[in-house]
Amino acid sequence: MMYSRRAVLRAAVGASMAAGLPVRLTAAAAPDRARVSVVRDHRRATAVRACLEALDSLACQGRDVAVKANYNGGDGFPASTHPETLAALLEALKERRAAGLTLAERSGMGDTRRVLERTGASDVLTRVGARPIVLDDAGPAAWAPFSAAHWPSGFYAARLFTEAPCAIQTMCCKTHRFGGHVTLSLKNTVGLVAKRVPSRTHNFMRDLHGSPHQRAMIAEANLAWRPDANVMDCLEAFVDGGPEQGQRAAPGVFLASADRCALDAAAIALLRLSGMRGPAAMGPIGGTEQLARALELGIGAPPARVEVVAINPGARDVVRRLADQLAAG
Repeated sequence: MMYSRRAVLRAAVGASMAAGLPVRLTAAAAPDRARVSVVRDHRRATAVRACLEALDSLACQGRDVAVKANYNGGDGFPASTHPETLAALLEALKERRAAGLTLAERSGMGDTRRVLERTGASDVLTRVGARPIVLDDAGPAAWAPFSAAHWPSGFYAARLFTEAPCAIQTMCCKTHRFGGHVTLSLKNTVGLVAKRVPSRTHNFMRDLHGSPHQRAMIAEANLAWRPDANVMDCLEAFVDGGPEQGQRAAPGVFLASADRCALDAAAIALLRLSGMRGPAAMGPIGGTEQLARALELGIGAPPARVEVVAINPGARDVVRRLADQLAAG
């Protein structure tokens, strides 16, 4: 179960920190199958609620919820989470009786506090009554140390997410010209990984962005947490360029899944159907490098074992085309 896995991770982090050692991240058992829900509705509030209902998860009821959105820089949607999507998600979680809501971010292309203000996220948080945390300002106790195969000095992830009673993420759908190839649910994890931690001068993002193994490192960081739900706003997308600007398309749907590999596979299929260019536009979907490494690590189910489900009638045609792409692996 997701929560029991998180409890095991919390115990491992506690023991490793007491001993002054990082948690060694290793492969897990992959799920046999996964499901991706597709909603075609341009009303973000309606679409987000439909996504959460399709996931049918009660994991957040009565619990504090850690929310990870997509605020890498100050550019508007689809570079960053649309304020209406953030508001819809937070309101829907309140309706599901979440005990408390916290959004935490570390922006890679700007000052995080200013990014939250510029994108409208700060106004949404104030209106809904959610707590913001700027991870750049977090103290040493806020970070959990991990080691993984391709991270030369390991990395630190925000304990808010690695130990959250419930964690939810929402992200955009886009290509990534700086080495990620795509920036979807797996890549969104980079925003909860520290660039630096207090008392250390090491730049962990330099390790990531300077490595030929960048896409494998992105996948490995996903072992540090397990979100209960993942909601992707694909009303618009970047199909070339990205992450902050690029050639736009309008797929016109939302995708949602509890499985990050399944979600990213469906999003890559959607981007391809929308005219994506670049390395992730070619070859088997399961062979794209972020996803291939994540599948090796057991983070999710492979494309051929992903069921795509239309949540409303308008999504049926998209679902048929996505299913054809995923069936090829």
